Amino acid sequence: MSDALDYRWRLREVMAARGMFSTTDLRPPLAERGIDLSPSQVYRLVAEKPERLSLRTLMALLDILGCTMEDLIEPARSELTDRHLRRTPALPAAPARSRKPG
Repeated sequence: MSDALDYRWRLREVMAARGMFSTTDLRPPLAERGIDLSPSQVYRLVAEKPERLSLRTLMALLDILGCTMEDLIEPARSELTDRHLRRTPALPAAPARSRKPG
């Protein structure tokens, strides 16, 4: 088995440590910083691990919560299955070149 890069999104934990227990607590401070997200977008941002996140939104979260990226994003490893590894074809070796005397 091999490891792949992954991460843990810790926004909910960081919010709770700062007394913010509802996703609606984030909307006003985000709006003050020019980030206008719908209630469902804020919920997904808090409750799910985002695959994409704008840097402006990330910087607003860091400012609101008084934290660093390391507080919100924790590197983690996830194991790839053998099945996945078997499906990934290996690259063929480059053919050797013969040099002709010249």
